[in-house]
Amino acid sequence: MQRVDSHLSSGDGLKWFNLLYMQVTQKVQGSPPPGGWEDPAWLTRLDVIFARFYFEAILNWLTNSANVPTAWKALFEARFYPGIERIQFALAGMNAHINHDLALALLQTDADLNLIPGKISPEHDDFEHVNEVLEAALPQALEFLATGILGELSQDTGKIGKLLAIWNVRDARDLAWDFADHLRSLTGTTRDAALTAQDQVTGALGRSLLLAL
Repeated sequence: MQRVDSHLSSGDGLKWFNLLYMQVTQKVQGSPPPGGWEDPAWLTRLDVIFARFYFEAILNWLTNSANVPTAWKALFEARFYPGIERIQFALAGMNAHINHDLALALLQTDADLNLIPGKISPEHDDFEHVNEVLEAALPQALEFLATGILGELSQDTGKIGKLLAIWNVRDARDLAWDFADHLRSLTGTTRDAALTAQDQVTGALGRSLLLAL
């Protein structure tokens, strides 16, 4: 993410999602539960696989945009549009990454580790703790983006609360967990149809986050 940031100008909307992603990742890594993570191997594997979906989306956009999910196209196509604030780009990226990528990352992680964790499991407890950390950290991180960094012009126009009312990180992550469970029972065209529908809904929500409020 640091290497991606070094290649992005302040006029590129992707820069602001990438920066937000770095900030919240660091916050999660530095905020373990009081007794420590219950399954750190699972959580670490999930973090790596989850991030890989983001990097693959960027690579596909640069090499073959036809392979980019609609969820990510919403952000990539608007990267240089004027009049969109950095916090909108940041949340549009979070929307794509969580609502589209997280369920798939959960399934791949569980398959790699030969697990099917339920709602009562060490893995879900860790997942819920991450939800708590993100829910607390996200408003602060967006405020940091909105009020100016590294000498950039302040963009504090009061949109943070409105945007977070539209898109809630805990709700999105909990839905991703449930969607992963749903996908386990699907195969073939039924599974493909569910993934396509999810991608289209996520793309539509991303575009709504990028509209001026």
